[in-house]
Amino acid sequence: MDIFPILKDALEHGASDIHLAPNRPPMMRLHGIIRPIRDDYPVLTDEDSKALIYGILIDAQKLRFEENYELDCSYMVDGLARFRVNVHMQNDGVGAVMRLIQSKMPTPQDLALEDSILRFVNLPHGLVLVTGPTGSGKSTTLACLINIINERRKEHILTIEDPIEFVYENKGCVVTQREIGAHSKSFANALRAAMREDPDVILVGEMRDLETISLALTASETGHLVFATLHTSDASQTVDRIVDVFPHDQQSLVRTQLSCALQAVVCQTLMSTSDGRGRVAAREIMIVTPAIGTMIRDGKTQQMYGVIDTSSSLGMVSLERSLEKLVKAGKVNEKDAIAKANKPETLALYLAMKKTGERGAGKR
Repeated sequence: MDIFPILKDALEHGASDIHLAPNRPPMMRLHGIIRPIRDDYPVLTDEDSKALIYGILIDAQKLRFEENYELDCSYMVDGLARFRVNVHMQNDGVGAVMRLIQSKMPTPQDLALEDSILRFVNLPHGLVLVTGPTGSGKSTTLACLINIINERRKEHILTIEDPIEFVYENKGCVVTQREIGAHSKSFANALRAAMREDPDVILVGEMRDLETISLALTASETGHLVFATLHTSDASQTVDRIVDVFPHDQQSLVRTQLSCALQAVVCQTLMSTSDGRGRVAAREIMIVTPAIGTMIRDGKTQQMYGVIDTSSSLGMVSLERSLEKLVKAGKVNEKDAIAKANKPETLALYLAMKKTGERGAGKR
């Protein structure tokens, strides 16, 4: 089998991910659901799967995979698309997941980004975190913001990614993109070197460990605007995750640093639309005000939700209010929204109050 028609078929369907593995046909994720790419594709053998996957790797990548049993890289088909690729060894052979990276830069309209998120591009310095589970569109949201900065400012943007996803043209800014594995040994090494590379804006693909988090925090304190991602589901959990990475005797200092450097947290999740023809993002937005900064410094992160939920005038929104809005607009099903909520009981209460209000208005 040739991998090109597999990729082409999946893209023509509008797939976001392609899955290759032994003992099943080539599969794709379409609008959040895994299904075969085509009904007439055969089940792959171990040899088929390995041949398809090795066909997109260069010799150095094959050696890295055979040494580590896993590999992250990117792959481009001229005139078709770019993919973020994870190759892995599993119980029945070599498998891979290929995530489509759109060649067209996402716009705020494409992503329905809130105005409060768009204002982050005007920040002179500080730390902005976009969080959520794998596949929630974090990289796409950040690419949109970085592209706007690239168009509006005249500075140096440095991205540190694993692997490089969206490729930026030099517009108003000079853009330097570095890939872990190909251009640096680790996020920590690349961030340490970044301080000597005259960046104004730094994109960190993922804050994975204590050293990377510490360096990103330091960079945001020293006059740089730093965007980064974490795998957390709400703003309070994000703050706690960062603090908990550090030894206990350093956590008080880290809370103080974070209360000053952190500018905003956006926690997002993707869900299928009610018509099954696409996906839409629900987002929790926390902007660090003096009140929230005090809660971070004092370790009272559990109180942040109440401030977020009652500060819509400042551009904040809780995930439950975001989901409520999507249900009210008919974009997502109520059942799916409750399943995605961090506080299902709270969302159920909001939706019940909405229904009660509608019935009361009908009686009048």
